[in-house]
Amino acid sequence: MVNQIHATAIIGPNVTFGKNIVVGPYAVLEGEISIGDNTEIGAHAVVSGWTDIGRRNRIFPHAAVGFDPQDKKYKRGERTILKIGDDNIFREFCTMHRGTVDGGGVTRIGNNNLFMAYSHVAHDCVVGNGCVLANSGTLAGHVTVEDFAIVGGLSAVHQFCRVGRNAMIGGCSRVTQDVPPYSLCVGGPALVYNLNAVGLRRAGVTADSMKHLKEAFRIMFHSGLAKNSAVEQIEKEVRLTDHVKHLLDFAKASERGLCGSVKEPSNGE
Repeated sequence: MVNQIHATAIIGPNVTFGKNIVVGPYAVLEGEISIGDNTEIGAHAVVSGWTDIGRRNRIFPHAAVGFDPQDKKYKRGERTILKIGDDNIFREFCTMHRGTVDGGGVTRIGNNNLFMAYSHVAHDCVVGNGCVLANSGTLAGHVTVEDFAIVGGLSAVHQFCRVGRNAMIGGCSRVTQDVPPYSLCVGGPALVYNLNAVGLRRAGVTADSMKHLKEAFRIMFHSGLAKNSAVEQIEKEVRLTDHVKHLLDFAKASERGLCGSVKEPSNGE
């Protein structure tokens, strides 16, 4: 299959294509752009700047990918990068911006992510693999989202926050602190409600691993202990499985602090 570039598409001189590329009507590709094999770019989508797109990505109509960051410190023409992995889906009107010089120069998106309509990934963000940003879910600058996290619709994540792996942020949430891995968070400001038990079971986490993680969550978020004291107690009393270790490492590395929590749920889920 040869590349299918619609006659009305505008392609700049520094765009390089892999194999089996589809570019729809009135799409605009201008900049230092590399597009991997089997990628589709829909009608009226615009890709700009220094942007590296991997294989098998789908960019839907009216998406804006690779534009200058929305940062006053950014100077027009600075060579910063948006790097996108493989098998991602970018739905209508989503926006993905390049990095800033002060922030390291790269916005990085991994593999197998879904960015629903009107979602936004700002400058210098790092999004892992298998994540979902639902409709109008937005990341401010310098946010890190670990693998398999979900950001609910109409939710906003404050700059420099982190969202832990397998965490789920409920819709219409305002996230101003780090969202712990494996947690269910929602609200304004977002609070930890519980362990994301359903998501973890779907991810294949065993019942034994879940038991130790639940105990760690109880101590971390429902014991009334300060973070450092909770970490010490978990290290003494809970079996340090890989999941528990990741939770502890995430908590220890937190600079903005972890999201607060509600009272302990009665059902233990």
